[in-house]
Amino acid sequence: MLTGWRYRIVAFAGTVAVVVLAVVFANHPVPQELFTSHVPLFDRLEPQVLEGWSLGWAVLLSVAFVGGALFPLYKPQPRRVLDTVFLAQKRVLVGGLALAALGYFKWSHRLPRQTLVMVVALLGIAIPAWFVRIRRQPQNDEGRTLIVGDDLAQIDRIAPAIDAPILGYLCPSIVAGIRERENPELATDGGLALEYDGSETVEAAGRGVDRIGSLDRLGGLSRLEDVLLEYDVDTVVLAFREADRAEFFGALDVCHEHGVAAKVHREYADSVLVSESDVGELVDVDLEPWDPLDHLGKRLFDIVFATVGLVAFAPLMLVIAVAIKLDSPGPVLYSQDRTAGFGETFPVYKFRSMVPEGESATPTEDEENDRITRVGRVLRRTHLDELPQLWSIFVGDMSVVGPRAAWTEEELLLEEDAPAWRKRWFVKPGLTGLAQINDAKSTNPNAKLRYDLEYIRQQSFWLDVKIVIRQVWSVLEDVIAMVRR
Repeated sequence: MLTGWRYRIVAFAGTVAVVVLAVVFANHPVPQELFTSHVPLFDRLEPQVLEGWSLGWAVLLSVAFVGGALFPLYKPQPRRVLDTVFLAQKRVLVGGLALAALGYFKWSHRLPRQTLVMVVALLGIAIPAWFVRIRRQPQNDEGRTLIVGDDLAQIDRIAPAIDAPILGYLCPSIVAGIRERENPELATDGGLALEYDGSETVEAAGRGVDRIGSLDRLGGLSRLEDVLLEYDVDTVVLAFREADRAEFFGALDVCHEHGVAAKVHREYADSVLVSESDVGELVDVDLEPWDPLDHLGKRLFDIVFATVGLVAFAPLMLVIAVAIKLDSPGPVLYSQDRTAGFGETFPVYKFRSMVPEGESATPTEDEENDRITRVGRVLRRTHLDELPQLWSIFVGDMSVVGPRAAWTEEELLLEEDAPAWRKRWFVKPGLTGLAQINDAKSTNPNAKLRYDLEYIRQQSFWLDVKIVIRQVWSVLEDVIAMVRR
């Protein structure tokens, strides 16, 4: 299978060639005559053959719009054949609609209607076939696998379970140095004794497994991105002692960026999204649970929603800021680090609703929290304290709909009650979500996690719209109830 930059170059070059051929073919007099003579609705049109600069513009614009729409497919991400076909066809349709819109607003760059339809139809067949073709070549390539982790005992244990050729492994220098110094005979007896960060000892007694002794160490964890590009790695198998955010999820983030498949040992399946049908000792990590077109739709929806909200509520936010300053001493806005995709963090801003001192990570119901101010209670009941998060949505740190972003300190407590909590890290956090409209709070992390995972698996544009409508209705009910009281 082609991977890395070779795949990107071949995918883009092939796309350009296919688009150019499709435009040239659709512009030929014979297809023009046949199409305008025998195809219903188009049989009223006259054949229109472009020449010179007109043909050049048609080719250039088709390559730009269709080639740009196919951008997600240039990423060498493993996909099933049908997934590749459907995604390619959708992206071709997006490119065709963009060309039609351009022609509508700028007549001088308009492709003849029959030419545009023929190009889109041809590309709807040729482009999926091209991407399926390059994903299946060469047939004799078994793939290249890299092991990444800080637990040599685990690497030693899972190496025999990997069927594809193993290029080598990456591990921290301190781990590799101790291994070589304290156990130079690992290649023959399979044993391992090492000190981890100078605090504890991990032992892997001789089990007759010596495959790690024949593998090359390609460097430390910081070289992961360089190694993926240098060796065109297909699959990364993670072997960390703990699924911590700094290293485990950092490696997953790099794999996601470069379209490399990731696998983990089954014992870590609770920390990642995996296919429900996966069996065996090693399981595939679902690094991209949503279609790229869904991502685009969500982002456009987020920008429109945030822009309208910031403009419409600007006067109200000014009134709230004044009320907070008059009610209690302290800043108007409250900043808190929240967890984003793959364990990264970002600051979330809210209107301050509590006194600044005595902050605790333990989730507490509002009725039991004596730190909430008078204005703060109104803001929390009406959800107006969340308005500054519209800015986080606008800049792309958050989405309108998604798993609710949790405070980084609070997540440590939530994970104790819900071990699979980190599965929420595979998508962008949201202002509201399925858990919020079903009143599942952090005080019940298992219920909240269940709703969040259900949303991740079922996400769609219309589900987002439905959640937003229900959330707005819930806010209106809370406002009415507060006014009546």
